[in-house]
Amino acid sequence: MMKFKLEINNITKTFIDRETNKRLVAVKDISFKVEEGEFVCVVGPSGCGKTTLLRVIAGLENADKGEVLIDGEIIKESGPEIGMVFQEFALFPWRTVIKNVEFGLEYKGVPVEEREKLAKKYLQMVDLDGWEGKYPFELSGGMRQRAAIARALVNEPKILLMDEPFGSVDAQSRNLLQDYILRIWKETSKTILFVGHHIDEAVYLAERIIVLTALPAQVKNIHNIDLSRPRNRTSVKFQELRAKILKEIVDEVKKTWV
Repeated sequence: MMKFKLEINNITKTFIDRETNKRLVAVKDISFKVEEGEFVCVVGPSGCGKTTLLRVIAGLENADKGEVLIDGEIIKESGPEIGMVFQEFALFPWRTVIKNVEFGLEYKGVPVEEREKLAKKYLQMVDLDGWEGKYPFELSGGMRQRAAIARALVNEPKILLMDEPFGSVDAQSRNLLQDYILRIWKETSKTILFVGHHIDEAVYLAERIIVLTALPAQVKNIHNIDLSRPRNRTSVKFQELRAKILKEIVDEVKKTWV
């Protein structure tokens, strides 16, 4: 029997609409599994509940129904098993780059020398060695996000969750950051669940793509990506797959127009 790194079982999450005071279903009966070392992207229409789903998986939100398991164990709150990279850079402006990366280790009481050694290891992995003493305002957007990735990785989580992590940078930096995360994935064999709405990005990165419906989010389709790496964005197969997934999402968006 196959053991999965991450299992999402029948997750449902609702909120109270402040204007109508009625219950709004954001995520409904979502189930899927992620294997050890797999890179999975979740895409769907804007506002469909992707980030809500990721926050439930991270333990930052409680589901109304269902469960999240890591290595077969139910996760009920945020913990060291999960690292998360947000769309916003979320660095402390008053701490240097290395002190930002060390923050989680410092909170856990890791000795100074050990946490500095680990922080430097992951800063080197994202090509920020030499920038340890700089402050976030001295870095470009792409560099700040690389520092945020290093901060998530330094705690050596079992799973890395990424919530539209490249949405705050320019197009050129976005493409470079995609290659960075692929290199890190290859070097660390980390299990990655990546949420976004850029289809080109998902096809370029993922081994599988999970397509969600419009609100409330449900699983519409799952695509296995059998393209060789490094991937050619201009190839016929790449473009065909991109067009297929885009159509699925556009069809969902149109449902919200009625």
